[in-house]
Amino acid sequence: MYDIIVIGGGIVGLATALRVKEQKPSLKVLVLEKENEVAKHQTGHNSGVIHSGLYYKPGSLKATNCIRGYEMLINFCEKEGVPFDLCGKIVVATSDEQKPLLRNLYERGMQNGLVKNRMISAGEIKEIEPHVKGVEGIWVPYTGIIDYKAVSEKYAECFLKSGGDIHFGEKITAIKNQGSHSEVISESGKVFQGRLVVNCAGLYSDKVAQFTQEEKIKVRIIPFRGEYYKIKPEKHHLVKNLIYPVPDPNFPFLGVHFTRMIEGGIEAGPNAVFAFKREGYKKTDINISETLESLAWPGFRKVATKYWKTGMGEYYRSFSKAAFTKALQELIPDIQEDDLIPGGAGVRAQACDYDGGLLDDFSIIENKGAINVCNAPSPAATSSLSIGQTISERVLARV
Repeated sequence: MYDIIVIGGGIVGLATALRVKEQKPSLKVLVLEKENEVAKHQTGHNSGVIHSGLYYKPGSLKATNCIRGYEMLINFCEKEGVPFDLCGKIVVATSDEQKPLLRNLYERGMQNGLVKNRMISAGEIKEIEPHVKGVEGIWVPYTGIIDYKAVSEKYAECFLKSGGDIHFGEKITAIKNQGSHSEVISESGKVFQGRLVVNCAGLYSDKVAQFTQEEKIKVRIIPFRGEYYKIKPEKHHLVKNLIYPVPDPNFPFLGVHFTRMIEGGIEAGPNAVFAFKREGYKKTDINISETLESLAWPGFRKVATKYWKTGMGEYYRSFSKAAFTKALQELIPDIQEDDLIPGGAGVRAQACDYDGGLLDDFSIIENKGAINVCNAPSPAATSSLSIGQTISERVLARV
């Protein structure tokens, strides 16, 4: 019998398990992961950015956890020897129409305590990123780059050293509440008993949450694929560090940008297109039942109606390298189509409520036998230790 069973070996699940063991070492804690290694999905496919907390509504779970989690992440990586680089980034307005949005973003950053940010002129943009075209920008010195898979592996190592257990290859097919404890049943037929279940299953968090209660879950995970290109080595000089556009207020994603990677190289992207499979990293990846589930969700149909024009533009860029290049040229006019090499892709688990709202904040749903993390989008990796702390405090109040 375990005290806590954490479902999901991504960065949030591992951070939660580690925080629980750190705060109460006597607890028996198990992490169940369906793959054969940690960080196989969202964590291992993201862009590796340490986020500052610039974008998030002051006082929201995203803002508070990102800012607290940022400091926790930096301290952890310094202590454990995980490489990172606080290289800074610029957010660029490419037209006068974007200036009010940029200044609103700057004010939001100040409200979130990012007092070292500063507004920069077109000339100062050129000093920082010589090849960028912009009329005004924000310099964000807090932003950095890191390998979140390496971070996750270190979390797992520390968790195991503290006496925790991790079982790989255990896909969960049912959870049965037995009153004083729950039985977590895997595809292999094994039954794991725990006093409390913590669901950090990412792209399948809604499915696992539904296992833990009879009443219908009021959110559905809708998968959005983000596709990247890599910049060929001879054009790496076009990008010094990180270059972001002003976010489109009519779309819930940040827009294509340029990111220097901690292991070397430059990525450009991602776009954001509806994925026809929850773990659909390729355009050809299709799961009919999962697609029909998404299309049948009333909230998603409302989202599709609202954002169809922007969504079609994203799909066009997905299939047209020329269109993707054109979007990148808004920031760096010198970038050319043959400078781009197909890169990887990630799938974002975006929670959508019944009424068509794309949840913008972290969502944690508790019931008798479980704590379900049902929405942990970016900046969840940056925020992971803070989210883990928040969840572990809820755990310790119940066991």
